[in-house]
Amino acid sequence: MKIIGSLTSPYVRKVRIILAEKQIHYEFSVDNPWDSSTRVSSHNPLGKIPVLIMDNEDILYDSRVIAEYLDSIESPQSAIHLIPRSSYDRTMVKRWEALADGICDAAATIFLERKRPTSQQSHEWIARQQQKIEMGIKAAAVELGDREWCHGHTFTLADIALGCAMDYLTLRFPEIQWRATYANLTGLAGRLTQRTSFIDTAPKG
Repeated sequence: MKIIGSLTSPYVRKVRIILAEKQIHYEFSVDNPWDSSTRVSSHNPLGKIPVLIMDNEDILYDSRVIAEYLDSIESPQSAIHLIPRSSYDRTMVKRWEALADGICDAAATIFLERKRPTSQQSHEWIARQQQKIEMGIKAAAVELGDREWCHGHTFTLADIALGCAMDYLTLRFPEIQWRATYANLTGLAGRLTQRTSFIDTAPKG
């Protein structure tokens, strides 16, 4: 299978970490949908990444759909499941993913808005997205509490999604000092950065 995406997208990174944790071999094709030469839209009509091209040439897009599919694969090398089987636990982990992706959505919106000429930028719109980020981070910290992992007692998709979101903020918005404010999120980030899957996919850009 092949993954199409950029080296900085937190959504692409989430998928790559799942692949690494499940020890599934894949080809990675770097393509930034904002480049003039991009071919992303030829695979995803929405022009968004990541895109997964399956071995049978079927195409999946949206990181949450891809995550669901990849977690359903029984890898010969790894039997790990990152999304719980029970209905309640599964829902809670997917809620974490929605929160983390929402933080990324707001951050990416600000990043793109700031690429526009200064005179055309909407400061009100940027402030609205900043509020979403701040509230999202606070909610994550409150929900995490003093637990080691986001949900239950094991590493799951919830931790992957939140870890990717926090690292994206560090990359694009170093002025957001979440580490200084939330010690529990800093602790989680420290545990995640010890995993090979996080080390090998650290955003570059």
